[in-house]
Amino acid sequence: MRPSARSGIGATALAAAALAALSLAFAPAAAAVTPATATASYDCGFWGGGAASLTATQEGTAATITLTSAVTTPVAVGADEIDATLTLARNGGGTAQFTGEKNPALPAGSPVVIGPLSGTVASGDSLDSYFGGTALSMTIFGIRVGCDAVSSQSPGPFVFD
Repeated sequence: MRPSARSGIGATALAAAALAALSLAFAPAAAAVTPATATASYDCGFWGGGAASLTATQEGTAATITLTSAVTTPVAVGADEIDATLTLARNGGGTAQFTGEKNPALPAGSPVVIGPLSGTVASGDSLDSYFGGTALSMTIFGIRVGCDAVSSQSPGPFVFD
């Protein structure tokens, strides 16, 4: 191969690598929610209450929240047997609901874990604890459990990209 042909191939490879790096630099970032985890307190009446950990994810306008509660289950609950709705207050008014029948198998006496519950968000949405009524509704074995939020989320509301 002639020296000029080799340098032409090298220049082409270098240009392709530079173009690839440039396209990565300007590629849109993956959607993210911040913070990814927050805590809030809920009162579930007869069933108890306390701090709950909420973990959020986002992919475009689809979002999920998984909630691990201080409330414990008195009996074993099989996987995907808790039908739940989590309502959060939306910045500027209104609410966002996250729903689903998703939970791991829960042995008796373990904290209730629900999710991922699915919902829809818009870029810039800021979602925090809902104080206008039942914030978390769960139906387990046909029994409805309603929980009221008693604190705002800490370290702050979920803000979606």
